[in-house]
Amino acid sequence: MTDKLSIDADPSKIATDATADAATDAATDAAAETDTDTDTDLETNEPVKTMEPRLWRDDGWTARVIKNEDDDGWAVEMTLDGESEPSLVGPWTMGRDKKNPKPLDPPAFFTLVKTANEVLRRHEQQLHAMLHKSVKVRGEDGGSITVKLDIDPNEDNPTAVLSAYDVLGEELGRASVAPSYKLNVERAGKWIAGGFGKPE
Repeated sequence: MTDKLSIDADPSKIATDATADAATDAATDAAAETDTDTDTDLETNEPVKTMEPRLWRDDGWTARVIKNEDDDGWAVEMTLDGESEPSLVGPWTMGRDKKNPKPLDPPAFFTLVKTANEVLRRHEQQLHAMLHKSVKVRGEDGGSITVKLDIDPNEDNPTAVLSAYDVLGEELGRASVAPSYKLNVERAGKWIAGGFGKPE
C-alpha cells in the first residue's frame, strides 16, 4: 500500500500572503521611481557653479580671465548662458606678482555681472530705438497725430510698417515701407496730407 503525501494549506491564508507580497512589491517599485525622479530633477534643475581663480560661473553668467591680445596684461570676458559670444570684454587687474591675473572672487564677480547686465540693457534700448521710431505732426484740424515706423529685422525677409494714430490712439492709416525708410516730420506730414497712401 502506497502512502499519500498530504499538504495542509488554508486557501484564505495563501490569498492573504499573495496580496501582501504584491503590495510590498508595488511599494518598492513606487519608491524606486520616486528616487529616480528626484535624482533626475536634481540633475536638471541644479545650476552648475564654478568658482576658480580664472573661471567663475554663477547666476546665469560666466566670467573668464583671458590673456589680453593687445598687450602683456589680462582681460575678463562675461558671457551670458546660452550665448556663444561674450557680452562684455574689459581689462582685468594684474596680481600681486605683476605677472599673473588677480583671482576672481565673489565681490568682483558681482560687479562684473552688474556691469554686463547694464551693457545688455543699453544694447536692448538702442536696438529698440533703431527698430521703433515715432514723430508727432499737427493735423489739418490742429490735433496731434503720431506717426510710427516699426521695423522687423528678419534676416530672410525684413519688413517695415508706417502707421498713424490720433490723440486717442485710434489708427488713422497704415502702409508698408522699405526697412531702410527714413522717418522724419516732413515725410510724415506729406504722408498725412496725401491721405495715408503710399509713402514717398
